[in-house]
Amino acid sequence: MKRALFTWGGWEGHQPEKSTQIFAALLREEGYDVEVTDTLDVFLDTAKLNDLSLIVPVWTMSTITPQQQNGLLEAVKSGVGLAGWHGCMADSFRNNPQYQFMVGGQWVAHPGDIIDYRVNIVDHNHPITEGIQDFAMRSEQYYMHVDPSNEVLATTTFSGEHGVPWIAGCVMPVVWTRQWGLGRVSYSSLGHVPTDFDVHEARELVRRGMLWASR
Repeated sequence: MKRALFTWGGWEGHQPEKSTQIFAALLREEGYDVEVTDTLDVFLDTAKLNDLSLIVPVWTMSTITPQQQNGLLEAVKSGVGLAGWHGCMADSFRNNPQYQFMVGGQWVAHPGDIIDYRVNIVDHNHPITEGIQDFAMRSEQYYMHVDPSNEVLATTTFSGEHGVPWIAGCVMPVVWTRQWGLGRVSYSSLGHVPTDFDVHEARELVRRGMLWASR
């Protein structure tokens, strides 16, 4: 049986516990043994981490100790999958560039805050995006610093409105995968609040990303 670990906390604006409950339930439906915790000390337990198929960190901002970070980095490097969404994975631990290196990106801004925008699928052959068409979102449109080694599966294009005309036409990755050692990493910038996952495509991209990343 595959085993997944969710750990949630940090800034409450992203409602991390509620989002965790959505995806923990989806993995249980897939037959996973799922553990949910609200501490980063779980990353100190090497034996537990080595027995996992997947880690899902759900932490916005906050801080992580060097020992906790090292436990996480080494677990993924050894082959444990990593998957997540929005600022809960890519605006975590802002003072930790090694963590950001593993994730493959870092949030920078969301011009206009809650706006209407489109997500464009650019790879229709990947297991995460196969059969999913372009779709509309009303949420935060994430502008990010992104690792060029990522495999980009979906993008969004900025209009230049909302006081940032210099980014008009900028195409920004929304969904990507990458490697960290032997571990697969999957990320989606969608999911500011749990109700964003009422959009089927937004929820499905994260669900498939978790399945794909799992060891």
